Amino acid sequence: MTETPVLAMRGIDKSFLGVPVLRSVDLTVAPGEVHALVGENGAGKSTLMKILAGVHTADAGTIELDGRPASFTHPLQAQHAGVSTVFQEFNLLPELSVAENIFLGREPRRRGFIDRRAMAARTAELLADLGVEDLAANAKAGTLSVAHQQIVEIAKALSQGADLICMDEPTAALADAEVELLYRLIDRLRNRGIAVLYVSHRLREIFDLCDRITVLKDGRRVDCVDSAAITPDELVTAMVGRRIEAVFPEPLPGTEIGDVRLEITGGGNAWLDGIDLQVRAGEIVGLAGLQGSGRTEIAEAVFGIAPFTRGSLAVDGRQRRITGPRKAIASGLALVTEDRKAQGLAMHQSVRANARLVLDANRRVHSGRRLSRIPGILSGLDLVSRGLEQDVQYLSGGNQQKVVVAKWLATEPGVIVLDEPTRGIDVGAKHKLYSVIRRLAAEGIAVLLIASELIEVIGLADRIAVLHDGRIAGELPGGATEQQVMAHATGRSRA
Repeated sequence: MTETPVLAMRGIDKSFLGVPVLRSVDLTVAPGEVHALVGENGAGKSTLMKILAGVHTADAGTIELDGRPASFTHPLQAQHAGVSTVFQEFNLLPELSVAENIFLGREPRRRGFIDRRAMAARTAELLADLGVEDLAANAKAGTLSVAHQQIVEIAKALSQGADLICMDEPTAALADAEVELLYRLIDRLRNRGIAVLYVSHRLREIFDLCDRITVLKDGRRVDCVDSAAITPDELVTAMVGRRIEAVFPEPLPGTEIGDVRLEITGGGNAWLDGIDLQVRAGEIVGLAGLQGSGRTEIAEAVFGIAPFTRGSLAVDGRQRRITGPRKAIASGLALVTEDRKAQGLAMHQSVRANARLVLDANRRVHSGRRLSRIPGILSGLDLVSRGLEQDVQYLSGGNQQKVVVAKWLATEPGVIVLDEPTRGIDVGAKHKLYSVIRRLAAEGIAVLLIASELIEVIGLADRIAVLHDGRIAGELPGGATEQQVMAHATGRSRA
C-alpha cells in the first residue's frame, strides 16, 4: 500500500476485567478499498470496531486517519473525524422521517427555524448519489424495509462526510434482492473513494466484495491478505485454526431412514398452495427457495403459527389438526425459529431457565424425567458456558443456538423444523451445528431444514424440496448443484 491509508490502527490492545480481548492488533484500510474483517465469534472483531467507533478506548496502540493521529472517547468524535459505523441494530427513530433521521441534531436552519425544504432536498441528493430512486425523504423510518433502513444509515454517514464506513454483518437480515442492492451501494462508495470496513461471516460476500481480508483469532491478527490470493478453505483454516472441508459431515454410522414421521398432503393457506411433503425418521429434508417463496411459511404452518386451512397433516401416521404451537408441541413437533434472540431465547435468563422454557410453559410435555435430561442434552451438544446458571446473553451465537436446540430436544420431539439455524454465527460454530443436525437424524428424529445458503441445504439434506411462489416447484436429491436448485427456485424448471 503506497498511498496514505484512510485508517491505520497499530498495536491495539484491549482488556476487560483483566481478560485480554485484543492483543497488538494492526489494521490498515486504503481509500476506496472494501476491507473484510473476519474471525470466529469472540475473535475481537466487535471490540476493534467499537474502539474505532469511539464506544471503547484502547488500552494501548495508535490510530491514524489520513495520516493524522486520532483518539476517540465518544462516538461523536469518531463521526466528526469521518468514521461512521452501521451496526446490526440500526439507530433510527421510527416516528421520524428519512430526512429527519439523516440530519438529526444537524438540521439545516433558516432564520432560526429548521429548513425542512432544504433538508428534504439534501436528502434527495444523497439518495440519488446512492442510486436509490424508490425512497421518499418524508417516509417514516418505522415503515421502511430493513434494506431501506440500511440505506438511510449509509446516507446519514455520507451526510456526515464519512471517509470510512464500517458495516457490521450488513446482510444478516436482508432478502436476496436486497443483498444485490447493498452490493451496488458498496460499489458506488468504492468508486467515490470511500473506504468500507466489512464484517461478515458469509464467505461468498467477502470474496465477491472485498479487496483485502484481515483475519483475527483469539484477539490477535493472524493474517492480512488480498482476497484474490486466498481460497475460501484457506480462509476458514486461518479463522478457526483447523481445516473445515468444503463437504459437510457425513451421516453418522447407524443412521437409518425409517417410517414417515411428518406428512403434508395438499396443504394450503393464504401463502401456500398444494404442498405435498414427507419427512421420514432419520431423514434431513431441505427446503430451498428465494426469499418469499414460502419456506418459513411452511414452518409456521406445520407449527400452527399460521396453520394450514386446506389439506391434511399427519404426524407418525396420525392425522393432526395443528391450530397453534401448543398443539404442535403436544403432537411431537419442534420449531427452531430463525431469530433466536427475539423468538427463541429469554436473553436475560440462565441457560437452565431457557432450556426448560417449553417444558415449564406446557403441562402436556412437562415431566420430572424430561427436566432431569436437560443437563445431559446440553452436555451432548458440547455447550461451552460457565455453567447452567450463566445468562444466555453472555454466550456466543453458536452456543445460544445450542440452547435453543436443547430447549426443544427436552420435549422429545419426533420432528424438528430448523429455520435458518446457522444465521449470524461464525464458520466454526456452523460446523459444530452441522454435526448436531447429523446427530438428530441419527437418533431417528425427522429434520426439516430451511437455509438461505444453498450450500447448507445441498451439503446436509438427503432430499431437497424447492419452493417457488408458495408451491413446491421440484424435488432434488441431496448433493444437487446450485444451478439445479435455482432453476426450480426461479420457476425456470418444472418437476
